[in-house]
Amino acid sequence: MQQLEFQTNTISEKTHDDVVQIQFSPRQQKHLETLIARYTERTKTSKQLAQKYRPVFANNRGSVGFNLLFKEMFYPILTERSLGSRMWDVDGNEYIDLTGGYGIHLCGYNPPFIKKAISEQLEYGIQSGPQAALAGEVAELISELTGMERVTFCSVGTEAMMLALRVARAATNRSKIVLFSGSYHGIFDGTLVKAEGTDGNPRGVPEYPGVTQNVAEDVLVLEYGSPLSLEIIRAYEQELAAVLVEPVQQHRLGFQPKAFIQQLRQLTKALGIPLIFDEMNTGFRIHPGGAQAWFGVEADIATYGKIVGGGMPLAAVAGKAIYMDRIDGGMWNYGDMSSPDVPTTWSGTSYCRHSLSLVAARALLQYLKMQGAPLQEQLNQCTSQFIERMNAYFEAEKLPMQLSNFGSFFNVNLSETSALLKEPTFLIGLLLIFNHMIDRGVLMPKSDGFLSQAHTEQDIDFIIQAVKDSVHELREGGFLNT
Repeated sequence: MQQLEFQTNTISEKTHDDVVQIQFSPRQQKHLETLIARYTERTKTSKQLAQKYRPVFANNRGSVGFNLLFKEMFYPILTERSLGSRMWDVDGNEYIDLTGGYGIHLCGYNPPFIKKAISEQLEYGIQSGPQAALAGEVAELISELTGMERVTFCSVGTEAMMLALRVARAATNRSKIVLFSGSYHGIFDGTLVKAEGTDGNPRGVPEYPGVTQNVAEDVLVLEYGSPLSLEIIRAYEQELAAVLVEPVQQHRLGFQPKAFIQQLRQLTKALGIPLIFDEMNTGFRIHPGGAQAWFGVEADIATYGKIVGGGMPLAAVAGKAIYMDRIDGGMWNYGDMSSPDVPTTWSGTSYCRHSLSLVAARALLQYLKMQGAPLQEQLNQCTSQFIERMNAYFEAEKLPMQLSNFGSFFNVNLSETSALLKEPTFLIGLLLIFNHMIDRGVLMPKSDGFLSQAHTEQDIDFIIQAVKDSVHELREGGFLNT
């Protein structure tokens, strides 16, 4: 299967001349004009504000996947209120939301127990400088749920990834790392690297402008799930500071290589190479213990974000003491001659132990501890049932698309073999589904979506009907006909 977002980029990368050469029938042209008029009227304030602030606000959400065909509908929906599974935009439109804050809101928006915790803390002020008293308690909760020995805090996931790699390099005194093609580890230069070519050469090169080749030189990019990758790791044993893995890649959820992950753990353990799990999306979502518990492996270091902050900015690096001691020098006690004697590297930022983030995290982690694994199990089952219903509909309608999921995290795929996708107007019809969904009151992302504990059976029914109605209207307009 091929990711819909990849196909979207295929169209968006066309030149202006390519786009204007696409020929619509009168029926298709009328449908597109009608949809644009209706959509832009419904969300007119979002559009007006996008235009008003574009000169000063450099916003990638307003440009990624830009397409001249849909230019008049190309702006982010601006929201101002959220509750449970719902959002309301600046025009007062209500939506069932499937973006989930890109994976943050496991329990839905503004759950009462987190709202209460933040409100109570605001009465005491927002402390920074002196350490918030809750930091140790929250670290203990993360350790208890994940099984990791020691924990430190960061503000965002990218920062956590930077620190995890720095700790691994400090502990091993090596520089190179392995990551896998198709993975995503935030906006850190050191992970925005791709393989040099398609001939199996693992040498990294910059994936985006602004990333230097000097940074990329320290990265080997291997194929995820391939036995050859294990052999390459063995060959570079003496140079590797870490192997970094996104256990289930966020744009490839249908690929869940349990056996490979377990072999990777066995190999890195035998070679003494730290294994780092990027649990930004999987941590606390697939299982209370994250992907490590799900796949039955124990990483040396893991990074967490999104869910762990209870909706507030917070991330964490957790791991075995032999690595995490590089943060503070290791264990020591009062009343004797012990001291922090492990050489340390630098960590910490102004907001990494923000008092509001910590109270939200404590409330969320205490809730997850109290609910136990049944919370994730029920949500995973609900999502799988949703996926099954959607895929049955796509198959019945002969649409070359499918949803894949890993627990309550899902994405949209297109068939690689369908001849329909060679027709530009068919692919355009698939892209227009998402505008139709917004027009019908569903915020459904083009790539990754999330269900939360707040989504109800009625929400799911509404979403599925919105998809069906969108496809029906598109077919009436001359698109998506098989």
